[in-house]
Amino acid sequence: MASAVAEPETETENGSESPDQGSDTLVGHLLELKSRITRAMGAVLLGFGIAYPFKERIFGFLIGPMTRVLPEKSSFIFTNPAEAFFTYLKITLLAGFMLAIPVVLYQFWAFVAPGLYRSERRVFFPVLLLSVSLFFIGAAFSFFLVFPLAFKFLVSFANDQIMAMPTMKEYLGFSITLLLAFGASFQVPIVCMALVRLGVVTVAGLRAKRRYVFAGAFILAALITPPDVVSQVLLGFPIWILYELGILLSLRIKKRADEEEEAGETE
Repeated sequence: MASAVAEPETETENGSESPDQGSDTLVGHLLELKSRITRAMGAVLLGFGIAYPFKERIFGFLIGPMTRVLPEKSSFIFTNPAEAFFTYLKITLLAGFMLAIPVVLYQFWAFVAPGLYRSERRVFFPVLLLSVSLFFIGAAFSFFLVFPLAFKFLVSFANDQIMAMPTMKEYLGFSITLLLAFGASFQVPIVCMALVRLGVVTVAGLRAKRRYVFAGAFILAALITPPDVVSQVLLGFPIWILYELGILLSLRIKKRADEEEEAGETE
């Protein structure tokens, strides 16, 4: 298997790296990156092929929170001749990517890992898995808890003069935006750990900013969720709780970094 580790530098008489050696190393990295991306894309295409026959079931699952609150005579529609086809295509591609995530993560790890120190490897991979897990937890939290309440509120504006008939394209865009927003908001612990590890902030500094994060969480929730109080609370409180989790994890990361530094000094 190709490796992203740079070959030992060839030094000239004056102690500088040989231009040819540096060029070869760069080309090697680019070829390795191309190979990893190609394999990841191949896995996504394979997942796409597996998911395509089930495109209608996948879409039916995605629109479930909306169809359960739609009035009896309302239904999904498409207003463009190709809208249904491209909507199914996007959904299947997304499903294919989700099926291929283990392969994509492995290719990313295989490219990055050889360039890391041993201590960094022990931290990087668990943090990567934690980040992906938190993203899916956030997306699932949004889909199963926020979607039903938010769509019930939004559909309540339908009446005898206004019929709720959402289009496939608009619903897909709206739901994906919410899923991404909740998934990204659940990355708060990862951001806290990264900032502490890089020395941008301290654990004490994170603790001191609790009140501002609490207020900011609800302001952010008001901006990215539907205009109902329930959805905003369901996003605001998790962000605040995840911030507290980020403080605890950052404290652990800081202690481990200090122990490694002390061990290095004693050697």
